[in-house]
Amino acid sequence: MRAGSPRTLREMNDRAAIEALLRNGPLTRAELEAAIGLSKPATAQLLTRLEQENLVGKAGERAGGGRGPRAQLWAVNGGLAHVAAVDLTPKVADFVVADVAGAVLAEYRVQLPVAEGADVVGSFGQALRRVAKAAGLQLDDLANVVIGAQGAFDPRTGLLSSAPHIPGWLGFNVPARLSDELGVTVKIENDVNLVAVEEMTVGNAQDVDDFVLVWLSEGVGGAVVVGRRLLRGATGGGGEIDWMRVPDPATVDTGDSWPAAGARFGNLVDSSAITRLAKAHGISADNGWDAVAQARRIAHQGFLDDLARRVASGVASLVAVADPQLILLCGDTSRAGGDEFAGIVADKLHELVLPRTPVGVASVQGNAVRAGALQSALATAREDVFGVVTPTLLGPRRSAGEQAPSPTE
Repeated sequence: MRAGSPRTLREMNDRAAIEALLRNGPLTRAELEAAIGLSKPATAQLLTRLEQENLVGKAGERAGGGRGPRAQLWAVNGGLAHVAAVDLTPKVADFVVADVAGAVLAEYRVQLPVAEGADVVGSFGQALRRVAKAAGLQLDDLANVVIGAQGAFDPRTGLLSSAPHIPGWLGFNVPARLSDELGVTVKIENDVNLVAVEEMTVGNAQDVDDFVLVWLSEGVGGAVVVGRRLLRGATGGGGEIDWMRVPDPATVDTGDSWPAAGARFGNLVDSSAITRLAKAHGISADNGWDAVAQARRIAHQGFLDDLARRVASGVASLVAVADPQLILLCGDTSRAGGDEFAGIVADKLHELVLPRTPVGVASVQGNAVRAGALQSALATAREDVFGVVTPTLLGPRRSAGEQAPSPTE
């Protein structure tokens, strides 16, 4: 097919229209015309064609101003495919099912067994069937399922690692086992990577090519994005900053100088470490985010400075390697600190590195892990149904163990 042929141009215009409808929701013909830059007759023909192909349909009307006529709204046919997304933690699994347009059809939260030897696959399947049924679907109606988990996923083997909190999910090819036993394509992704996906989609990183996300909550995690793509690494360990060695600001606790050997970053800024630091400053708290919230209320600058210095010591290593445009702090502790704490981290960071990288707070509210998993699942389904490719959100299309094509293919 010759590039620039009428068929090629129609296909390009069709994809542009579907992308606009997926991005903005139902639109009038005039709104779609403005969004994709076509003439009124060409847009009308496009909508007729897409409606005949069952890709879009009428979606009610929008009232005109004053006594003017009501304008017909058009929307993507969400019923063409359905997906599920899951935030899997030791305490609860949070499920959602949506149609390919992104409309949420059902949600379900349940405690799943995670202990070693537990039937984690069977329990997961039961929960997935329940939420699918609530959406009026069967398992085989789901185009794909994406799971966000606290750990590193190795795409070569399908194994989870760095996840001692969910031992029942270790030691087997997770996506392959689930896909085989449930009869639906299942993918698994690091939870903080999925938060980064959500930030790229609807948050503070929508217009940023290169950024680093630092998760500070009960535990510690990170995600690195370069050129609008997640840096997963050869073994899925990209962004696993918990074990990174950094200088240990031991002066806060012992009065000693920083040891040359350094310390594990997670041992300095996870929730338990922050509560110990807070206690040394005379602040009593049950967890890290409460300690930060208390410190802000009483304006305890000493504690906030010391904690920000710890965070900055880890972020500095990421800036030195990746030189990102933006650092985003996320998680319970980061939310408790807000923009004020992010500003202090920026000040401490700029004492350690040459780039004046801005530091902000992730903007996505609610369960950002599940939301990112849903975005990833939708991206795959939309590519399959509409040919709309969103490279940022797509993981490798190969299954675990499948060989990559050679450079000459």
